[in-house]
Amino acid sequence: MAGSTAAGGFKYLVLEGMMGRILGVDPGEKNIGLALSDSLGISAAPLCVIRHVSRDEDARTIAARALENDAQMILIGQALGHQGEEGLAARKAKNLAEAVQQHFSGKVMLWDESGSTNAAKALSIEIGMRKSKRRGHLDARTAAYILQDYLDWLDSQKPLSESQDYDR
Repeated sequence: MAGSTAAGGFKYLVLEGMMGRILGVDPGEKNIGLALSDSLGISAAPLCVIRHVSRDEDARTIAARALENDAQMILIGQALGHQGEEGLAARKAKNLAEAVQQHFSGKVMLWDESGSTNAAKALSIEIGMRKSKRRGHLDARTAAYILQDYLDWLDSQKPLSESQDYDR
């Protein structure tokens, strides 16, 4: 990860030497939420929800969606315990990540998603989303929340001079 300067002095994030989108994944028992970052690695948006079929079929579908959307990396949410321990859901996410890697040539990474569903619900209420719209699949919004958390963390890792330009 490094910062580069685009025309006009705008700073953008480069992941492992290349710009690209990231596909965020919120794996669930019945549905899998997908989200996509912008190409600058600044923001995440819900993409879609896919039905869980089997680990291998899900992995193929996730990899195909990443390729369709020019994603360079796939970030899979993994719910860890309070002290970072892996429970059943975390092991399932890890197994899914390994299966996705078999079908995707880019980087596949796990990211702690603990509390993301409740946070995505609270955010939907906070921004004034009507109750009728909140009833739909929360999975893609949760995937976007997980991905945005990762993007915000990446931004926080840059030196202050790369995150904000105070010289102006």
